[in-house]
Amino acid sequence: MLRRLASFQDPAPILARRLVQLFVGLLLYGIGIALIVRAALGVAPWDVLTQGIAKQTGLGFGTITVVVGAIVLLLWLPLRQRFGFGTIMNVLLVGPAADLGLWLIPEGLDLWARIVMLPAGIVVLAIATGLYIGAGFGPGPRDGLMTGLHARTGLKIWIVRTGIELVVLGTGWLLGGNVGLGTVLFAVAVGPLCGWTIPLFAIKRSGVPDASPARRTDAAPAAPAAPAT
Repeated sequence: MLRRLASFQDPAPILARRLVQLFVGLLLYGIGIALIVRAALGVAPWDVLTQGIAKQTGLGFGTITVVVGAIVLLLWLPLRQRFGFGTIMNVLLVGPAADLGLWLIPEGLDLWARIVMLPAGIVVLAIATGLYIGAGFGPGPRDGLMTGLHARTGLKIWIVRTGIELVVLGTGWLLGGNVGLGTVLFAVAVGPLCGWTIPLFAIKRSGVPDASPARRTDAAPAAPAAPAT
């Protein structure tokens, strides 16, 4: 049945490469989040929200990431956004991948190690974004929310993105999420980095129309989500 979908209509070798790239990208996305969280110098806006909810509820970081991603995906419905296979996988897998990274990377590391981990996490996350978006199976739920609001309101992409992330950041901070230098560095660096990684890892699919929303403006090099996120 999947072969009937436009995003799956590729020769077997290309489809296999795209699937591997998608899942590797989502795994690395979670690892990138974990590196930034363990650096403890401030995290991305959506992860500030996740940390805040975790503090208030006692739920695990990965569990909250999945739940928030699912809620954001539901917001696509009134916006008439179409999601892809990669969108669903993003919701389901980034949270567990982040939990895996948090399990592998210990807390309370020396300051010099955390200073190294912060930019490393941002670079890993940008590479992961290029991989999963470049696979052409659809954007993450947060990117789709951005482009859906852009389409419905007519506001510029950067205005919509900034508005969403300010609301998310403010809410997360009020709930106790970690806002700091890392939050600022993420906001400044991840866009240009994704602007390089997304075209770098884009898989060319000769003669196959791509109905995936990842090829539209939601693949713009704005901060992902992240959360994936």
